[in-house]
Amino acid sequence: MSRVGVDAGAIEAVFLTHFHGDHTLGLPPFVLHRVFVDQRPITFIGPEGIEERLEALWDVSWGPDWKKVMRPRFHVTYEVAKPVGNVAGYKYETVRLDHGTSGSNGYRIWAGGKILAYSGDTEATAPLDELVEGADIAIVEATGPGDVFSHMSWEDATALKKRHPKTRFMFNHVYNGTVDGAVADFQVIEV
Repeated sequence: MSRVGVDAGAIEAVFLTHFHGDHTLGLPPFVLHRVFVDQRPITFIGPEGIEERLEALWDVSWGPDWKKVMRPRFHVTYEVAKPVGNVAGYKYETVRLDHGTSGSNGYRIWAGGKILAYSGDTEATAPLDELVEGADIAIVEATGPGDVFSHMSWEDATALKKRHPKTRFMFNHVYNGTVDGAVADFQVIEV
């Protein structure tokens, strides 16, 4: 984060869409920073079970040192996402999205007079359109071409963008170099 000018200690809230490893296993280094370098309070917002799941992740990451040494230094609040809530001075709305058998939370966050929609992983179903409707910016996954189980395809992403022409889209969770036509790391493409 510091390489791109983000102060990791200034982050007041982290929204989690679901608990799959590719969405949570990058958190331990961030938490390590918040335990030993910058101990400002932080809130994690996410699906039901957020405290139990993340505390288990921290425990697996550091074993007995987590509870004995590190946890007392970590100033955290866990919050199950509400249908409409407020955290760190920002209003948010939760939209339940379709993603495999467990589903996923999408969030609409009001900041600076704008609406940011964030999907995490999702299928191209009606709740995704509800999430994106009227958003100024949407950060939405677009995994790959064709049939991508429990995720949105590039074709579906293109159709979503056409249905919401006033919304600026940023697509993430994109296949990288594993299929024909895949993008390179940090490559910007138009859909």
